[in-house]
Amino acid sequence: MVSRRILLAGIPALAAPALLTRGASAQAYPTRPIILVNPYPPGGATEFGSTLIARRMERELGQSIAVEARAGAGTAIGNAHVAQQRPDGYTLLMGTTSLAVLPALQPTSQPRDPRTAFTPIGCATMSPFVLHVHPDFPPRTVQEVIDYAKANPGQVSWGSSGVGAINHMTLELFRARTGIDVVHVPYRGGAPALVDLAAGRIQCMFAAAQEATSAMRAGHSRGVAVTSAERVAVLPDLPPVGETVEGFQSVFWQALFGPAGLPDAVVSRLAAALDIAVRDAEVAERLAGAGVSTWVGDAALLRETLARETETWTEVIRSQNITVG
Repeated sequence: MVSRRILLAGIPALAAPALLTRGASAQAYPTRPIILVNPYPPGGATEFGSTLIARRMERELGQSIAVEARAGAGTAIGNAHVAQQRPDGYTLLMGTTSLAVLPALQPTSQPRDPRTAFTPIGCATMSPFVLHVHPDFPPRTVQEVIDYAKANPGQVSWGSSGVGAINHMTLELFRARTGIDVVHVPYRGGAPALVDLAAGRIQCMFAAAQEATSAMRAGHSRGVAVTSAERVAVLPDLPPVGETVEGFQSVFWQALFGPAGLPDAVVSRLAAALDIAVRDAEVAERLAGAGVSTWVGDAALLRETLARETETWTEVIRSQNITVG
């Protein structure tokens, strides 16, 4: 008969192989290719940043990362797809500022609450919008734009990439903070809006730095300000809107998420590779050429940013009575 003491003494020895197996699995990740979902159409700034970072992360992880576009419903389709996947680290999301907008803008879309539907991994990129105007539009400064709009209520046409797009949200934040009355003209994407801005069919627009810079260089528009807290290297002559409208800031960020329940060991592995990628000088230089900055930050900073901006954009959406018709 085996004594109770001998049985108890044998438990750690029996448990050890299981612990070693779990540890070995975590260390081995990843053992196959990873899919990184871009919730926007292919060819845009989000895909550009996602691909640059993915290529650098591949070198650290020893596996390929395929950037897969799953666009639609203001990023809700791509977001929902990742939220429904197994939390094993093989399907990830390059989430954006839209995660903070969708809960209030599309309350019935899935996932209902991105703060609980995903596992934050780390920060990736951040880029401002540029307030640019048709070359013949008289105002040349932020204050002059505000004054002109107040002197001509309902007469200034302001384009965006669509209802609920981040540049539309930026306009609504600007309207809420300044009290101006302008006509919002939503388009199906940034390209057609830029065409109409060049033609003078709209007068103003907040656009991604990469898009605005191209339009300005071609003489199709004139830059007024940037929406970041500080000036950006690619447009050093443009002041921040916040120098005129105190505390104003609106940026488009990208960050890496996995489905809820992603194991800590996998998060750590991915976060370490991501951190190396966003600190890489070549990656930073190539992004800077498009007006995008690398954004260094861990899961805690990402979680805090998502929570804070969800509150900000919910307040803007409700106060401005924005709905998706």
